[in-house]
Amino acid sequence: PMQSQMQFPSGYGSHLPNYSAPSGHYSQVPNKAAASHLDNQYRASYYPGYYSAPAQNVMTSVGSNVLNAQESQQLYNNTPPHSGGSSDRPVQGAISSASYSHMSAQQSYSAFDNHYSTSVSSSVASQGFPLNSDHYAMPVVSGAMYPNVSYPPVAAGGVYGQTFTSQSLPAVGQFKETNAFSSQSTSVPHSLQQHVPVGYNTALSTVSSAQSVQDNLSRNLTGSVAKVNNQINTGGIDSSQPMHSVSQNVPFTKPGAGTSASSAVMSSVRSPAPSLSSKPPSSPSVTQSPELALQEGMQYGGYVNNQASSAPAPLSSSSDDEEEDEEDEEAALDSSSTTSSASPVLNNYDALEGGGYPETRSVTSSPVPTPSVLQTSKASKPFGYGYPALQPGYQNATPPTPVQPSNPGHHPGFQHYPQACVNQLSSSLGGLSLQHSQQPESLRPVNLTHDRNILPVSSVPAPVPNLNSDLRKLNCSPDSFRCTLTNIPQTQALLNKAKLPLGLLLHPFRDLTQLPVITSSTIVRCRSCRTYINPFVSFIDQRRWKCNLCYRVNDVPEEFMYNPLTRSYGEPHKRPEVQNSTVEFIASSDYMLRPPQPAVYLFVLDVSHNAVEAGYLTIVCQSLLENLDKLPGDSRTRIGFITFDSTVQFYNLQEGLSQPQMLIVSDIDDIFLPTPDSLLVNLHESKELIKDLLNALPNMFTNTRETHSALGPALQAAFKLMSPTGGRISVFQTQLPSLGAGLLHSREDPNQRSSTKVVQHLGPATDFYKKLALDCSGQQTAVDLFLLSSQYSDLASLACMSKYSAGCIYYYPSFHRSHNPAQAEKLQKDLKRYLTRKIGFEAVMRIRCTKGLSIHTFHGNFFVRSTDLLSLANVNPDAGFAVQMSIEESLTDTSLVCFQTALLYTSSKGERRIRVHTLCLPVVSSLSDVYAGADVQAVVCLLANMAVDRSVSSSLADARDALVNAVVDSLAAYMSTASNLQQSMLIAPNSLKLFPLYILALLKQKAFRTGTSTRLDDRVYAMCQMKSQPLVHLMKMIHPNLYRIDKLTDESTIHVNDRVVPQPPLQKLSAEKLTREGAFLMDCGSIFYLWIGKNCDNNFIKDVLGYPNYASVPQKMTQLPEVDAPSSERTRSFISWLRDSRPLSPVLQVIKDENPAKTDFFQHLIEDRTEAAFSYYEFLLNIQQQICK
Repeated sequence: PMQSQMQFPSGYGSHLPNYSAPSGHYSQVPNKAAASHLDNQYRASYYPGYYSAPAQNVMTSVGSNVLNAQESQQLYNNTPPHSGGSSDRPVQGAISSASYSHMSAQQSYSAFDNHYSTSVSSSVASQGFPLNSDHYAMPVVSGAMYPNVSYPPVAAGGVYGQTFTSQSLPAVGQFKETNAFSSQSTSVPHSLQQHVPVGYNTALSTVSSAQSVQDNLSRNLTGSVAKVNNQINTGGIDSSQPMHSVSQNVPFTKPGAGTSASSAVMSSVRSPAPSLSSKPPSSPSVTQSPELALQEGMQYGGYVNNQASSAPAPLSSSSDDEEEDEEDEEAALDSSSTTSSASPVLNNYDALEGGGYPETRSVTSSPVPTPSVLQTSKASKPFGYGYPALQPGYQNATPPTPVQPSNPGHHPGFQHYPQACVNQLSSSLGGLSLQHSQQPESLRPVNLTHDRNILPVSSVPAPVPNLNSDLRKLNCSPDSFRCTLTNIPQTQALLNKAKLPLGLLLHPFRDLTQLPVITSSTIVRCRSCRTYINPFVSFIDQRRWKCNLCYRVNDVPEEFMYNPLTRSYGEPHKRPEVQNSTVEFIASSDYMLRPPQPAVYLFVLDVSHNAVEAGYLTIVCQSLLENLDKLPGDSRTRIGFITFDSTVQFYNLQEGLSQPQMLIVSDIDDIFLPTPDSLLVNLHESKELIKDLLNALPNMFTNTRETHSALGPALQAAFKLMSPTGGRISVFQTQLPSLGAGLLHSREDPNQRSSTKVVQHLGPATDFYKKLALDCSGQQTAVDLFLLSSQYSDLASLACMSKYSAGCIYYYPSFHRSHNPAQAEKLQKDLKRYLTRKIGFEAVMRIRCTKGLSIHTFHGNFFVRSTDLLSLANVNPDAGFAVQMSIEESLTDTSLVCFQTALLYTSSKGERRIRVHTLCLPVVSSLSDVYAGADVQAVVCLLANMAVDRSVSSSLADARDALVNAVVDSLAAYMSTASNLQQSMLIAPNSLKLFPLYILALLKQKAFRTGTSTRLDDRVYAMCQMKSQPLVHLMKMIHPNLYRIDKLTDESTIHVNDRVVPQPPLQKLSAEKLTREGAFLMDCGSIFYLWIGKNCDNNFIKDVLGYPNYASVPQKMTQLPEVDAPSSERTRSFISWLRDSRPLSPVLQVIKDENPAKTDFFQHLIEDRTEAAFSYYEFLLNIQQQICK
């Protein structure tokens, strides 16, 4: 490489009723023994001082024995169910290389008669990290990641809740040693495991085809064309096969499952599509290449699984003891599905998140038999009524009377401790059913064609689940965890009748003002399904608790008996873990297979002529200089820079140099790292050199004539540089890549931007960026893309690098620092948030749900490692996810269901943490109750994700038809249950009255609109936003809020801190609400439009805008001046309050009649007619006409 010296200028706790699971739930199988070879590696590779936490926050572990890391690894191994009874054969683990049944996203919605009838059996290699790493040392953690605030009250200015410790626990000798493991194997129940895939060892049979709304939507969002199968090895997966091979189109069914497993709802075809169910299981199959198979299986961030399970199927059907013993070692050596030749950073997080609280016993003690369950009658109440409403059942209780077990292999068990009186039990269940009670407001019929003013005066709140008050207080916040139906149907058939989708909307890492952070040597989890203890478990007595997901009875560890809040002993139900549905655990070394990685940031900057002309480098470098000390991290934080045009430039910033050195690599076809050890440097040691480089960069390429962009080679170099540690790559690109690997050609036809028929090229033109993203994900590296382009840049292809590596995408169309000040200001504000927000590294997320429910599709930016495990190289607080679900088994035996998401990540301070959210919802048996609990915003957001997938896999027209049919089907189903309806009425329940309006708004969004000139990159970016935005931000994008602000008063206000914030009512998104005498603010989520009428009061213009009259207001005004006037203070206070409610600060754009941005403003008035789209009233008439067909 050429080297040149640069010149630089100077200068919850619910007590559950006597519910007993079926007898088969408690059969046992042997566990596997620890492997000594890994045990020794663990003992040698972990640093004893790493988890010594601050003295004022963290206590020492209660148990004196060192955790056997290998045995902790086997605890999360879920075992498959057997046909009956127990088995002595070794149990296959659920770590890696397991065979999972799923579907490719291109088949996520199959034909009408065969919904989800095609399955894909794939072996997804889990990703792992080496047990020993030489890349960085492990310093002692000096403090917790989050500031400590008193708990439960929140201290003023505090960011997170108190770290709970067991500081005041009695001396170690007073406890039994419960956190040490012996290598002796013991039996672990397996049949409680939820959602275990069936047929993993048998020939697959066809699925029964039940017509449902889930079928209707699904078949339309993916189509009925079936892929050709890969070969399936029913006897086990050959270890010589590629670990990411995919087999497709194998119909099968779970015996007795009844309806097909689906939760999709959109439908665009009225007649049944050709069924795939007639294809015999033995039909010939064709083997695909691993790359093509993986691409089909992971299309557009969606992942589909026919028989989703909380535990993957076994690696093979073999029962050899040797294979069983070697499973963990093999899992630790497997790599992710990548194409790079670089050695993968092994980190078997599938195993780690599955692991945790082990079988607790002392080293010298013998295995304690699991108690059996008293078999109660079928009429006994199911679990889940409000524990806080009851007296603790085990207080002052006599010891349980032994009961003869009904299940073989069980120790004589327990009977439930005396509970409070029966009327207390029934009262605690009050409100779980809407039958026999007055009709709730959510079911009030609304005549949509008659009632025009259906929009509420304020934002639409999330519906409150119909639980008793105690459970309601303990439930998870809807801002973090939300379900499309807050009343869960008992059966799939009932869900099919409702014609509504069942799914979850997640915002797992969002910023919180209060977060209980728990430090304990024991993280209590169910030994069967690995659920974390939560407010909705039941305590049978002081020593036993029943899991609320699989109903297994578990022992309460000795340490858990102590409550660090009250400093009392013997009240486990008052521990913070069971009093908060959102908690964060500081994990022990059992939850990692390598030392936690440092925070590593690499910036890859386009310095071609186009980039220099746009002027973005000045903003980026200035933002970095201002926030360099605020980058999340610790003393190990590392940083590096790469620039590129037709060549790739590296920067040596090693400590001791007088100035940075530029190293130029011109051979882009064989990219290499010139000095690998000096390109990523310690931020604190080389800070002055970094500042010198940032000051010089904007002027270094001022006179460049390079017009080409070698983005692909620059990314290859970045991947090589980041592979040893992982971290975050931030890519800034301004044009279409034109040189080297990954070069792209323009695919957009400007004449087709207004097409009402076919919109092409929504998918990638090459798989280069997707493969690179999967390589990065395997090395725990995320790629974030900033696209600042004035011309077509093929975002559909470039976006893959962020989608599959769990990165994020920022898009600034027509960016120019001086010509487009609004975009320049937005970039500056976005960078401030981006550089300073918290970040989680090497993360995985798993979602668990009550037995009988299953997950089959994920939406968001991630890589799916197994049927229910998402790999997130980085996780940020602005990322949202969506999940589709189905009801596989009847829920008639339970009154509540629960969902739990666990996010395991490494904080920027080097701590391994687990954030857990738990949501509890009631089960209902009537169709009216299902409609009463519909969350219309969650439904719309889930449908938006599904429609994006449909647009890419099939066509935009099909996706639009499916969205319309989702409204038609659900309203037709509701109206069929109502009586005395006239033919001319379009009736919806109050809970769904906004459904048609939101769907019309979705159809008019850039992602789905037709007939209006829409740039292809703009359309693709809108689709990317819908797949990755949290619900609260996505809804503002779909249906903006409109306020009149020229007549703000102090009458209707709220007080926020020391501010008085006006609360103007929401206005309909229609031009009829606009007046030339007024001023209106439209909140579109990422941008504010302030429309000023021509005859607006001059006093308002003078006080708020700072100009004497309308004519003097400039065209490109983006800031409101601070004027000492009541109207100015009210307006600025209101806009500031709106800005504070979201992470990225929206840019304000003042709109006048002659302003070019006026078109964008009026296109958001979705209730008005456009040339190519219905008005809201016309859309209602169209819906009514289709229902009456």
